[in-house]
Amino acid sequence: MRHALMLLVPIAILASNPAVADETGTEDLAEQIAGLQRTIEGRRHTLDILHKKIDDVLWFERVGDVAEIDKVRLWGPPRWKEESPTAIGAGQPLKFWAYIFVPRDLDRSGEVPLLVFPHGGVHGDFTTYYTHIVREMLAQGYVIVAPEYRGSTGYGRRVYENIDYGGLETEDAHACRRYMLENYPYIDEDRVGMVGWSHGGLISLMNCFRHPDDYACLYAGVPVSDLIARLGYLGEDYAAYYSADYHIGQTVEENIAEYRRRSPAWNAEKLETPALIFTNRGDEDVNVLEVEHLIKSLKAADKEFEYEIFDTAGGHSFDRLDTREAQTIRLRIYRFLARHLDPPRPFDDVDALHAAGYRGH
Repeated sequence: MRHALMLLVPIAILASNPAVADETGTEDLAEQIAGLQRTIEGRRHTLDILHKKIDDVLWFERVGDVAEIDKVRLWGPPRWKEESPTAIGAGQPLKFWAYIFVPRDLDRSGEVPLLVFPHGGVHGDFTTYYTHIVREMLAQGYVIVAPEYRGSTGYGRRVYENIDYGGLETEDAHACRRYMLENYPYIDEDRVGMVGWSHGGLISLMNCFRHPDDYACLYAGVPVSDLIARLGYLGEDYAAYYSADYHIGQTVEENIAEYRRRSPAWNAEKLETPALIFTNRGDEDVNVLEVEHLIKSLKAADKEFEYEIFDTAGGHSFDRLDTREAQTIRLRIYRFLARHLDPPRPFDDVDALHAAGYRGH
């Protein structure tokens, strides 16, 4: 729908002035439309940058009482697909940002666990949507690093178009682990976990597939699991994010192997990390059939993991909401993480979780 609207706006502008259309040839008209589209797209990225800066301020307001917050710039691998291998900057490491949250009351005399927390969304970003979850994690004594990996929104067109869904974005998340161990000496390298929902769940799975010895556990909530099936049921506008020239550049029909390479369900035999997977039958975004394919693939590969398919309200966000039921489900997630990461202050019950995550309780 967004792509269609962006096309209709410049056409409407030109149609309002018939003289322009009469005096120019077809090629000139096409150039004008393309120019207007570029202008509109540029304005959208400008607004996204503004939204990001506002949300950065909100992080300090909403979490600053319990966390020391920083935002650092790191590098990951070069682009997987260069327009020209000899262009300026080609082959150079790709720079990206990451958020860091450290509990204010953390005892730094010993070693503490780390959570790598990639956000979701095809072109999403780490926002204060996760305020209460971050507060809950901090209260248990976790340090958190949240990568704004390649393709994230809020950093302009270049970062946006560096998207590599299911590809080298996973290495950006892994680079965050390396950065934290190099710069925060109190983090225990043997107590690093990954947590992510939706696209972030895919990144958590794919990262642990690639680096099984570097993570003690992972949680994947409603994870995107099968891009081939996903693009079949979500339609052309969604598929356009992937077939864009700056991304995969081909449709599923044209390159099934590439979409398989980026899908957890087609890489399940690589799982070695203790994993918990939750999904919901009422998910309006990641249809349960994707996660069912992942679960069946893991079972077929004789992998040990934990999972549950819920049938509850809340759809795609069922365990991220602020309801008591969602908090109760999150307590189960935290107990799984605690078994493998041994945080200093695990929650005893959902009341403790609520007191930590919600001010004015």
